[in-house]
Amino acid sequence: MIFIGTSVLLVIAMALSISVGVTDIDFKTVWESVFAFVPESTNHQVIRELRLPRALAAALVGAFLAVSGAIMQGLTRNPLASPSIMGVTHGAAFALILAIVFFPAISNIGMTFAAFIGAGLGVILVFAVGSFSKGGLTPAKLALAGVAIGGMLSSLSSAISLHFQVAKQMSFWYAGGLTATDWLSVEILLVAGAIGLTLALFISRSVTILSLGDEVSKGLGQNTLVVKALGVIVVFILTGAAVSMAGTVGFIGLVIPHVARYFVGTDYRLIIPVSAVFGSLLLVISDIGARLVNAPFETPVGAITACIGVPFFLYLARKEGRGEI
Repeated sequence: MIFIGTSVLLVIAMALSISVGVTDIDFKTVWESVFAFVPESTNHQVIRELRLPRALAAALVGAFLAVSGAIMQGLTRNPLASPSIMGVTHGAAFALILAIVFFPAISNIGMTFAAFIGAGLGVILVFAVGSFSKGGLTPAKLALAGVAIGGMLSSLSSAISLHFQVAKQMSFWYAGGLTATDWLSVEILLVAGAIGLTLALFISRSVTILSLGDEVSKGLGQNTLVVKALGVIVVFILTGAAVSMAGTVGFIGLVIPHVARYFVGTDYRLIIPVSAVFGSLLLVISDIGARLVNAPFETPVGAITACIGVPFFLYLARKEGRGEI
């Protein structure tokens, strides 16, 4: 019921997102542009070529980040885990900067693959740093390692972009936004989503068991190494695709899985699809807000999600410190 209700709200939010812009377009025109397209109509062209792919991209990116966060929290049993906090998005952005600097003519597909590699680099560094600390890898140490590695990669990204004079070009990736999306972007996201979301649903039952602890999981005959490897691949694919298209949009992967668990419990077979629609809804609404807060100029959508995510992160960190999570 939650999934269906949120899906309906998502459709309404996407229709609103398509109608809102420099020039507002009524819902009737939006409907006609989708189901009775008239090539001679300027409004229909704007909707088809600019606003519709942007709304679809926002929904897909939001879903990818939310599912990535849910998978990471399930695998690590860390309520603070998310692509932005665990260094994944910063790793993807770092790889994108290197790709743009050394391969200026790189295609969108090439940038997506670069983001995949960078996301993997971020995860490996975070887990390596956290594992080498005294006392082993705990949820708190994992979060601290993620913040440290994310800060390091962000600083390196800034230094490289300034040295090679691509800082202005990379400002989009730092702030996060959906202004550059087109139908090719949507096609790449759809391919990544078909692979990543299918794999996430495939391992959802195993993630539920793994979230109870490694010992319980092994006692039930589960190969924890394989499940974790598949989970990391899901995060690589979904976060890499999301960052390559929308930049470093933060906190969706942190906030949404907790909201989903509040409504559907601890079964990841429910958490993953519900997180997907909640994440889509949040980013579509945030993108609308980004266009309305300082109209006719756009506010970075990453700033909108941060306004929601930072207080929630502090709340979770406080509960974690008190042992309430």
